[in-house]
Amino acid sequence: MSHHFDTPSALEDPRINVCDMYLFSGQPGTTVMAMTVNPDAGLSAPSSFREEGLYAFRIDLNDDGREEVVFKVRFGALHHPNGDEHRHEQSFEVRRATGLGPLMGLEGELIATGSTGVVVEGAGGVRFLAGLAPDLFAGDAVALGSFRKALYSDHRYDRSVFLNARNFFARRNVTAIVLEVPNSLIGEGRIAAWATASLYGHAPEVQVSRWGLPLITNFYMPDAEMKERFNRAMPTDDQTTFIARIAEVTEEILSLGGASEQSAVYVKQLIARLFPTMLPYEIGTLARFDVTTFNGRALTDDAMDVILSLATNSHLTDGVAPDPTRTRAHFPYFGEPYSSFEQAELAPARPKRTLT
Repeated sequence: MSHHFDTPSALEDPRINVCDMYLFSGQPGTTVMAMTVNPDAGLSAPSSFREEGLYAFRIDLNDDGREEVVFKVRFGALHHPNGDEHRHEQSFEVRRATGLGPLMGLEGELIATGSTGVVVEGAGGVRFLAGLAPDLFAGDAVALGSFRKALYSDHRYDRSVFLNARNFFARRNVTAIVLEVPNSLIGEGRIAAWATASLYGHAPEVQVSRWGLPLITNFYMPDAEMKERFNRAMPTDDQTTFIARIAEVTEEILSLGGASEQSAVYVKQLIARLFPTMLPYEIGTLARFDVTTFNGRALTDDAMDVILSLATNSHLTDGVAPDPTRTRAHFPYFGEPYSSFEQAELAPARPKRTLT
C-alpha cells in the first residue's frame, strides 16, 4: 500500500483509499489491471467496498493526460450469504466507457457482473475478482517516516534510517479489484493509466482518491492539504498545480545529499518522468517498473526502492522486497490473503473505524 491513510478522506473511510495499482500482461492477448484499497484490511480497515464508491481504471491512449477508455466498478450493499455472519458478499458491475474524458458516472457498456470473492468470467474473455488479498507492496514505512522527517523538519539527509530493513507491510492484507480484459478492449501501443475512487450516489461523481505512480503523495508531498488536492485532481492539473513544489522538494533532497552541480538537469529529467502522474505501459509487453524503465508494474516490482533511488539520484534501498511466494502465475495473480493465524500478534497499523 504505497498510498495508505495519506489524506483526511482516506483516514475517514479506507474503502475509498486507493493504495496501489498494477498493470501487466495476463494470458495471451490480454492485459491485467489491479487496484488495491483498504490498507491493512481486516485489522485497520474493512474488507468490503463502499456501496457509494465508484472505482475506475482510466486509460490515456494519445498522451494528452485525459482518459479515452475507462473501466468502472460499482459494488452493491453488503450482505451475509446463507445467513452466515462470518462471511460477507457484495454484488458488482463492471462497465467500459469510451470517448473524450473526463468519463464520469455510470455510463458505459456492462462487461461483467457477479459477487465478490469468486472469479467471474464475462463476455469476450473478461475476468474479474474483487476481495481480500495479500498486500504485495513492501517497504520500511517507519524508516521512510524518519527519512522524511529528517529532510523536511531537520533539513538533514540520513540514509542510516534504512539499516534495520523491516517490512512494515509484511503479513498485512488489502482488498483488491483485479480485471483482465482482451487487449482489443483497450487499444494498441503505448498507453498511460491511473486509478481513481470516487463517491457517486444521489449527487454527481466526486473523485476522492487517485493513484498514478507509487509513493507520490507519501514521499513528495509534505503536507496533508497538498495530498488532498492531488487525490482530487486529474493528470492534466499536474503541470500547473504540483510540479513547482515537487521540484523544490527534489532540489532540497539532492542538495542535502551532496548532489553535484548537475542537479538542476536531473530534477528536470525526473519531473518529466513523474508528471503528469500516470503509469505508462506498452500493451502486450513484459511489465517492468524500475529505476531505468516505467513500463507497467508487476506484482513483485519493488516500488519503494525505485522511488527512493530516483528521488535521491543514488542507489538507496530499504532492504526489503515483495514476497513472490504470495503471487500466482494465473488469474487473479494475487495469492491467498494472510490468515488470522499468520496475522497473530500483528498490531493494526491504525485504530479501526466503524463505518456504515
